[in-house]
Amino acid sequence: MKQKHTLTYFINSVVLLLFCVSLNAQNDSIPSTVNDSIKIKEKYGIRIGGDISKLARSFAEDDYSGFELKADFRLKKHLYLAAEIGFDDKNTVTNYLDITTKGSYLKAGIDVNMYENWLTMDNMVYMGFRLGFSSFSQELNSFKIYTTNQYWLPQYSSSDLKEFNNLSAVWAEIILGMKVELFNNLYAGVNVQLKLLASETEPDNFTNVYIPGFNKTYDSNNIGVGFGYSLSYRIPLYKKDK
Repeated sequence: MKQKHTLTYFINSVVLLLFCVSLNAQNDSIPSTVNDSIKIKEKYGIRIGGDISKLARSFAEDDYSGFELKADFRLKKHLYLAAEIGFDDKNTVTNYLDITTKGSYLKAGIDVNMYENWLTMDNMVYMGFRLGFSSFSQELNSFKIYTTNQYWLPQYSSSDLKEFNNLSAVWAEIILGMKVELFNNLYAGVNVQLKLLASETEPDNFTNVYIPGFNKTYDSNNIGVGFGYSLSYRIPLYKKDK
């Protein structure tokens, strides 16, 4: 009787063991899936804004007024089409010269974002390239002719207004800058510009001392510099998976 009970216990144990092995085998045959429900979207659209440094100069400086509108469009993940259009009115006064420059300019090119954003961040640290064109006029308000021979005084001077119209200039520039998203789709930016003058038309017997968009010119070279602070808003058109 005792042997019969032992045999029954052994058989039940074997059946239970086989059942557990079979169940584990079935579980192992079910493919495991990774449930990744988090999808990050990157915004694509047109960003429009202005250079607030030019507006600040217009209020703070008596000899300058101007504005600049900016726009960019996100073409790819790190590539943007960009353009600026503006107007400058600058009065330059030195010991020998009083001249007013007025004109508009257009710059167009690309920006490349070198910053890899985390998750939902949408900031930029970028390098850009622009081709610039300016159309402007010069008004020579007064001037003095400088001579090395200071014996005969006074030196010749004139206050007759002279106008030089239909002037133009073309240049290339490299931009380094950054843009930070302050609030949803609202951005603040800062940039510096290195410019190389390619060509210009000059008045007869005179030189351009200021070119709208290019800024101050220097007799010794064709290099110019600039900087800007901006506020802009992106109009979101569509999104792509990050």
